[in-house]
Amino acid sequence: MMAEMGRFIDETSKAGVLLATGGLDPRATHISSSGGKITVTDGPYAEAKEVVVGFALIEVRSKEEAIELSKRFWRIVGDGTGVIQQVFGPGDEFPGE
Repeated sequence: MMAEMGRFIDETSKAGVLLATGGLDPRATHISSSGGKITVTDGPYAEAKEVVVGFALIEVRSKEEAIELSKRFWRIVGDGTGVIQQVFGPGDEFPGE
């Protein structure tokens, strides 16, 4: 699996599709704001059923291309769950604007 993942990362990096990847510390710090009050809570959270522990930032032309890359990734690593989200940058229009 490691060799196959290495080839996948190398291929997508050379193609300019994979911009960044890394692991995330599951002991996240959550911050929330409600009614003007800011609350900061340090993890880990024993009650958490789902934790994001890694990410990959890719630049693709369409949602379908992102889905195809994600399918290739999961075929390599096996069981798991992921989320695909669009990243907006300065000057990008948000949907509905």
